[in-house]
Amino acid sequence: MKEKIRIVEVGPRDGLQNEPNIIPTDVKVAFIDALSEAGFEEIEAGAFVSPKWVPQMADSDEVFRRIRRKQGVRYSALVPNEKGLERALEVKVDKIAVFTAASETFNLKNINATIEESLNRLRPVVSNSPVPVRGYVSTAFVCPYEGKISPSRVIPVVKELLEMGCEEISIGDTIGKATTEDVRTLLEEVSKVCSFEKIALHFHDTYGGAVKNALVGAEMGVRVFDASAGGIGGCPYAPGAPGNVATEDLVRAFPGRTGIDLEKLAAASQIVRGYVSEKRVKAQ
Repeated sequence: MKEKIRIVEVGPRDGLQNEPNIIPTDVKVAFIDALSEAGFEEIEAGAFVSPKWVPQMADSDEVFRRIRRKQGVRYSALVPNEKGLERALEVKVDKIAVFTAASETFNLKNINATIEESLNRLRPVVSNSPVPVRGYVSTAFVCPYEGKISPSRVIPVVKELLEMGCEEISIGDTIGKATTEDVRTLLEEVSKVCSFEKIALHFHDTYGGAVKNALVGAEMGVRVFDASAGGIGGCPYAPGAPGNVATEDLVRAFPGRTGIDLEKLAAASQIVRGYVSEKRVKAQ
């Protein structure tokens, strides 16, 4: 039998965070509750960041208080600093995610810090977290400002996150320009510093290559992939990154290997369809 593929559903956070119109808390809760019934092991349900910078996530505390938690599902959240960690722990988040990038310019525009400064900010967050920590590495293949990113710039960041205590590293193709060759090249280098059991891949489908890249990642041994229901989401600091790979597409790409019910997933996607920008939701 082929090994199971675990899909981390990031729609409630990465999918919704940049929507210009604030989505009602009731809708977010219903969306997450519906996703909980679809067979996911992990759902990234919110972010404990400054409401000034990400107003869509201002109600994450309330969302976590109100969702119907299902046994066997981990509900995670993005946190940028120690204050965010405190807020996350108050509402009993099961896992946190921290983030940095492999591009200095992207990091400066995204979080107003160099890569080194961002890693220094994250160390106390990771070391003080009583729950498991995932580390995101954005722009690991191509940066919208600096162009192609060499694996030699990604590997030190991956190593630092692992050394500070992250149990999992999600490597991101933030603007969707990675090729299958890029994926192979980077993963070959990653394999020299850690097991693929600790690696997840986060692809955007800007140019239609996300599924092919995921298939290459799986062929090489990666078993965890991030995806967003309906393909919603993007990054405000990455021009040309309209959406994550649709969860539906990955489920179809790995038939019988994800444990996710497509009908229930489609029903969950419908809950938010009317609240997100049409250009940012993929028809299924």
